Amino acid sequence: MPTGVALRDVRGQLFDAAERVLLRDGAAALTSRAVTAEAGCAKGVLHRHFTDFDAFLAELVLDRVGRIDALAGALRASAGSGAVVDHLTDALTELFTPVAVSMVGLVTFRDGLRARLRAAGQPGVPVLVQATAALTGYLRAERELGRIAPGADAEMLALSLIGTAHLLFAGRDEEPGDGAVRKVVESVTSGALTG
Repeated sequence: MPTGVALRDVRGQLFDAAERVLLRDGAAALTSRAVTAEAGCAKGVLHRHFTDFDAFLAELVLDRVGRIDALAGALRASAGSGAVVDHLTDALTELFTPVAVSMVGLVTFRDGLRARLRAAGQPGVPVLVQATAALTGYLRAERELGRIAPGADAEMLALSLIGTAHLLFAGRDEEPGDGAVRKVVESVTSGALTG
């Protein structure tokens, strides 16, 4: 990028560039040079806004995890309306975007990033932890409304759904169709649904 040209929303541009590199080339190829080249800016731009590359990656993951919180609120608000299986199928499809699946791999791949995320109060594997919490909150709300059996363990159902869906979405060239996700939801929740 030529000197003197101002970038608007530098963080957003760098985050979007990092996602493109991550999706196209994988976690091993995600470097500060690759991100700044993809964003069309000098390498120093990234280091002017973040202390180091792991700090940048931690902020990227935390930013994207924030989007799951919005999904969690909308999912909880849907409790009591529509079909539980439909809500869970839609939520899993929204949660396991190619970027989210790639971020799980990125967190697993980089020790420094995991350390930064733990220091920021993010235990476990971010994305998966937040996704589990989102589904748990929704399933508890449905249980309180009587649409999930009173003895059903909402957290165990959520963990089963998240783990199975992650395996379904991870490592594929194409996303699984709605039918495959629905089959997972129906299988996991079959004994818990009351109606």
